[in-house]
Amino acid sequence: MKSALSERMEELNIAFPSEAPGRLLVYHELLCLWNKRMNLTGNTDFDTALDRLYIDSLAPLTVEGLFPQGAIVIDVGSGAGFPGLPIAIVRPDLQLLLLDALSKRIEFLSIVVEALALENVVVRHSRAEDGAHDPAFREIFDVAVARAVAPLPVLCELLLPFVRVGGIMACYKGPSAMVEWKEGSRAAVALGGGPLFSYPLNLPSQPSWRHCVVVSSKMEKTLCQFPRKAGTPYRKPLGYLS
Repeated sequence: MKSALSERMEELNIAFPSEAPGRLLVYHELLCLWNKRMNLTGNTDFDTALDRLYIDSLAPLTVEGLFPQGAIVIDVGSGAGFPGLPIAIVRPDLQLLLLDALSKRIEFLSIVVEALALENVVVRHSRAEDGAHDPAFREIFDVAVARAVAPLPVLCELLLPFVRVGGIMACYKGPSAMVEWKEGSRAAVALGGGPLFSYPLNLPSQPSWRHCVVVSSKMEKTLCQFPRKAGTPYRKPLGYLS
């Protein structure tokens, strides 16, 4: 399994520490164990998870300049730790905050961080809509990422308030990105972001996948009323408002 992880990362052409494959494997073992207790993710069969969870999470590292050396990164709605934990393991120069609203997931993430001795990772329990109004987290991050199943307008409202001016929002998306593009662009601008850009993510082991990372640079501060109260971004996405 370690060799499979190494081979896949080499295929992506990303640099990684020698201990990274072993740490990813321990992470996977903990994920399998905890997934029996609570629904953290779907199929944890290693052959399936290898690309679907680990390599897909790491694919944006191939985009030049997306994760600058020493960047402070927040993974919003981290869930079982994707994409934040694989990124933190492969890029120990980055400082990661994993944010999630469910206390049981936070317990799992904390155990993984402790087991792997990840000194570059901090875990916090909060909804994104609340966390972004905390002065300790608002507009301080170089990069905000999410690998969530949510439309672009929603992700813009949840991520951009965390990003400093000059930083970036990076959303993991599939083919649906183009369907959501118009409304997502409107939302990004309303929240202080710049135009959306899409970078294709090519996984050599999965040539049929059409994944991408959608990026918006933070151009100006987000208005203080955003994000709106918990649940509102989902019920009334910004880009659809008249």
